[in-house]
Amino acid sequence: MTALAPGENRPAPGDQLTVTVASSASVDVSALLVNTAGKVRSDADFVFFNQPTGPGVVYRHGNGGPDVVGVQTSALPADVDKVVVTASLDGRGPATFAAVGTLTTTIESGSTALTFPITGLTTESGVVCVEIYRRNGAWKVRAIGQGYDDGLAGIASAFGVNLDDDPEPAAAQGHSSPVTPAPPPGPPAYPPPAYGQPGGPAQQPTYASQQGAQPVHSDLFDPSHAEVNGLGIQKQGGKMVKVGMNGEVMARSGSMVAYQGDLKFEALGSGGIGRAIRQHLTGEGVPLMKVTGRGDLFLANSAADVHIIDLDGTDGLTINGANVLAFDSTLRYDIGRVQGAAGYASNAGLFNCVFTGRGRIAITTHGSPVVLTVDQATYADPNAAVAWSSSLQTGIKRNDSFGLGRLMGRSTGEASTLAFSGRGFVIVQPSELPPGGLIGGTGGGQQAGTGGGIFG
Repeated sequence: MTALAPGENRPAPGDQLTVTVASSASVDVSALLVNTAGKVRSDADFVFFNQPTGPGVVYRHGNGGPDVVGVQTSALPADVDKVVVTASLDGRGPATFAAVGTLTTTIESGSTALTFPITGLTTESGVVCVEIYRRNGAWKVRAIGQGYDDGLAGIASAFGVNLDDDPEPAAAQGHSSPVTPAPPPGPPAYPPPAYGQPGGPAQQPTYASQQGAQPVHSDLFDPSHAEVNGLGIQKQGGKMVKVGMNGEVMARSGSMVAYQGDLKFEALGSGGIGRAIRQHLTGEGVPLMKVTGRGDLFLANSAADVHIIDLDGTDGLTINGANVLAFDSTLRYDIGRVQGAAGYASNAGLFNCVFTGRGRIAITTHGSPVVLTVDQATYADPNAAVAWSSSLQTGIKRNDSFGLGRLMGRSTGEASTLAFSGRGFVIVQPSELPPGGLIGGTGGGQQAGTGGGIFG
């Protein structure tokens, strides 16, 4: 095994290379395929945990051990000049490499191995470890060890990866009411139905007898159980939504309980490279699917109560990702830090989803909520506050004094609350155990149900 010094290069030990980055802290390994200008040809050349394959390059999760990048140099496209292998802290441990003991990159092929111990990092949270590059028709390996203070996002941006998420959506049609945590009065502001029976309540179905048997009778056939009419996202009872489809809608992955017509389902993951990185680091986000076509789509999430909110573009909605059921594709969402709460969590901070634009969103709560108008100092249990106006200012208020009683295990059980100020609303559910937690858990999204308790 040969050890490399910073800046040293050696011939690649083979065509099939395995690059491993071992560290005393948990790190994410990634690779970028770049051209002679030092930039990726497209975002498809960024190989990482959310996009694990590229031409000639494969990312493999360590499953408890170090992540691995496999490179087959003979399979790399002719216009790829080098493969850059990086490592970044994943948010579950130290915030910078100054607190990391060892960081060693190993490049192996067959029985031959090159190693590169990386030292001297301080404020950095990401590092370019090695590069595999062409030189006079042959492939070589160079030790780099260059750090980046802004982690994986900074490295990706430096090599030309577009970290912007989905482009700004077009203005929604037919949504003119202001932000309100309840359905607008009258029929939903959507175009009239383009198929089926136009308007009006659905008729109670009747069933003809067969071979002399009596027709089926049940209170299930009462009109109150019939499906609602019209296009767009609408409440179907209290725990389900119906989406009259003639286009597309974004829905929580796995939330479909039934559909009629010709619909197509497409898994979307995090919804963009930048958002995927943020979701990975924060544990917050919404595992999404895009549904397109023409028909009727029915969505639910564990029989949770469903509510409809219309956004008119003047204010946003901040919400735990675990409470998002579906939303119009005209809305844009991102992952943002909860203001005033960064000091009360891990180095990743506290994060929620922030929806902006014009459109409709369906959310869920555990039980029937109360909607508080914030016109004075307002406080809510962090695990009960489901969503709030994005224009509100937030902070943390400590309620228990930290004294001998706390040391002996005595507490009010209300050690800290979320504080809200400004003008807007807060949706509070009658439960302190939302799916995935809000504060005191690891976020929503795909990690729902792993709540902890950082607020005492």
